[in-house]
Amino acid sequence: MSRKRMLMGVWLISMLLVSLAAYTMYFVAQMRFSVLLYSYSALAISQMVAVLIYLLGAEKKRFVRLLYRLCCLASVAVIPAFVFIFSGLISQYHVRIPEAIPVEAADAASILPGEETTIYRTDSVYVFFPEYTRVDLECGQRPSTRDESITWCSGAAFQHDIELGFNHLNIEGHHAAKGEYYESPYIHNGCAGVVFYDGTFRFVYDDIPAAMQEAASKGGSGFMQFALIRDGKRTGNFSMPRVRSYRALCELNGALCIIDSIEMMHFEDFLQKLLELNVTHAMYMDMGAGWNYSWYRRPSGQVKTLFGLKVPWSHNWIAFRK
Repeated sequence: MSRKRMLMGVWLISMLLVSLAAYTMYFVAQMRFSVLLYSYSALAISQMVAVLIYLLGAEKKRFVRLLYRLCCLASVAVIPAFVFIFSGLISQYHVRIPEAIPVEAADAASILPGEETTIYRTDSVYVFFPEYTRVDLECGQRPSTRDESITWCSGAAFQHDIELGFNHLNIEGHHAAKGEYYESPYIHNGCAGVVFYDGTFRFVYDDIPAAMQEAASKGGSGFMQFALIRDGKRTGNFSMPRVRSYRALCELNGALCIIDSIEMMHFEDFLQKLLELNVTHAMYMDMGAGWNYSWYRRPSGQVKTLFGLKVPWSHNWIAFRK
């Protein structure tokens, strides 16, 4: 066996193992993007075919030569695919926040916003009170960390389809963005709305389109998501069967905040923690890989990234601005 053929064999077998690892991690990462599943499946199959042809020594036969070359060419995409899915996997683990103020859930009344962005930590959740005077729904262009007015940025509404281009019709739920109102054809049962204008916020459960139109008329923003807690009680309209990191947009002690689970946990446990904190209202915030992209700005001006995977098909975010 020539050295060139031996090295090719090592490469193909290595890429087969890496492609199978990427395919497996897709399910571990709970990404649920069918386009990725099809891509990783095709990649793994192509590497299996290449290795099989190599082991049979059939690559010199005319009728399989082109197939072999195409499968070998596909191996170039294996490592980038593995890196992407691995990034999606590790991006679901919450980073540590050393400046978070430790507090017991039993002392929920003391969990209050400060003059600057303030973060609390209980035994299982982080509570973020970003400094803000305005909250915007940013659509299309991902907010930049260089925009020093932004103190918090994270994903907001669900998107109906995975699309590289942006279209307001792809955002699920009626929404308002910087003074413009947009109707959506995709409305789920059990969704609530939240609106921001004139320096205030309000959770809405009835006549949501009217609330969004009012927010838009006053230059504000708003969007819809699944309701978790209404007036201090669980709504019972939404559940998740999996263990993962969770996030909710909440009203706690009369103030707007974001609550994240510190570790991956069951959804029911996360919801119970919100109830223990006496959260008045809570809306689900998608924390799937890529959709969990989020960061906040420390009072010093430094940006702290919580989940950094920037998928190109994510197109709307909530931004707190001071």
